[in-house]
Amino acid sequence: MLILASATSHAALPPAGMIAPFVLLLLCIALMPLFAAHFWEHHYPKVAVGLGLVTAAYYAFVQKDWHPLHHAAHEYISFMALVGSLFVISGGINIRVKGEATPLVNTLFLLIGAVLANLVGTTGASMLMIRPWIKMNKYRITGLHIVFFIFIISNVGGALTPVGDPPLFLGFLRGVPFWWVLQHCWQAWALAVALLLAVFYVMDSMNFRRAPKEIRELETAHETWFFRGLLNLVWLGVVLGSVFLPKSVQETTLLGIFSVPALIMFGAAAASYFTTRPEVHESNDFNFGPVKEVGFLFVGIFLTMIPALQILQSGEAVKIDTPLQYYFSTGALSAFLDNAPTYLSFLAAAMGREHLSVDSSADVLSFAGAHAPHLIAISLGAVFFGAGSYIGNGPNFMVKAIADKARVHAPSFLAYMYLFSIPILLPVLVIVGWIMVK
Repeated sequence: MLILASATSHAALPPAGMIAPFVLLLLCIALMPLFAAHFWEHHYPKVAVGLGLVTAAYYAFVQKDWHPLHHAAHEYISFMALVGSLFVISGGINIRVKGEATPLVNTLFLLIGAVLANLVGTTGASMLMIRPWIKMNKYRITGLHIVFFIFIISNVGGALTPVGDPPLFLGFLRGVPFWWVLQHCWQAWALAVALLLAVFYVMDSMNFRRAPKEIRELETAHETWFFRGLLNLVWLGVVLGSVFLPKSVQETTLLGIFSVPALIMFGAAAASYFTTRPEVHESNDFNFGPVKEVGFLFVGIFLTMIPALQILQSGEAVKIDTPLQYYFSTGALSAFLDNAPTYLSFLAAAMGREHLSVDSSADVLSFAGAHAPHLIAISLGAVFFGAGSYIGNGPNFMVKAIADKARVHAPSFLAYMYLFSIPILLPVLVIVGWIMVK
């Protein structure tokens, strides 16, 4: 349970009421697509940027402190550089499939997607693989296939690197070492992916046996795969390589906002877009709509969460202590709010209780070493539980939209939860938590 600190508890803290724009924006992201979809589709940029400007005005004209805004701008550009470049580059790779898939082939496909998500991000992997996934299961595809694709490729799979999922990249920007998550979370990742794959294999085998016998007999005898746009693997390598530049180079910025890695990522994205043949983009139905939406929403998120993070860093905002409590608390909010700000909020709260600041890379590095179980719990909770609903993570709704366009029956918002995430995903994540989070 979140308990807001008093505004008088620390002279430098903003008033508790300044978290209202942050809470309101997250509620809009969660609820507007369900209850006011037409309004939200046309006006979400105004809402997100408008709420962000409320917070910006407070710091500029009341606090007269531009440092938090400058810091937020730097992190926003770095965040969008990674997400945007991976989205553009993956949109230039087209996978075509002929033939259908057995349960074993499907399971291996999901496993490959879980690994790939750590290289091109959950958004990139989802956009790259969802269309071949639908194609290879075209004669028997159901909501089961769409939901498990979201579980494994759009969420749980991306828990091993900062590239994998936005929450982890925010941690990397704050000072968590790049390989820290892989070193500390790979066992939980392996267990979660293995359990989900096992459940999927059993359920897909039942689905397969219900298919007409003549179709099963023709199964994968003529299955073939075609790949186009493989030049984009070079641009992908450029993006990943920029993350490993020497620290002195990474900290070099233009105007104090545009880091060298961010500029390289933007350049790689532009090169990918202009060197990819139009027919490849057309085959992928590529457009900038999804990344445009992420861009506008995160302008608001990065600005409005400044006061929330400062209050959480006071150490009095969250009355939870154990790693398992952080795992389930982070997860509960990540399932219904965007998991990136949820991760950063709980990281700030956990560090605040140790009198450390999430704005200091040295403090974050110290926390990652001395309080590794807490950071593991927050990282896993944010990434894994993002699959709890369509609104838990950005790729979820994108996958559903593509499935709907392909006339695949994807479950409704409520059906997704009561048929799949609550009876299947939640028990798996409870098991993973009890075993792995200490």
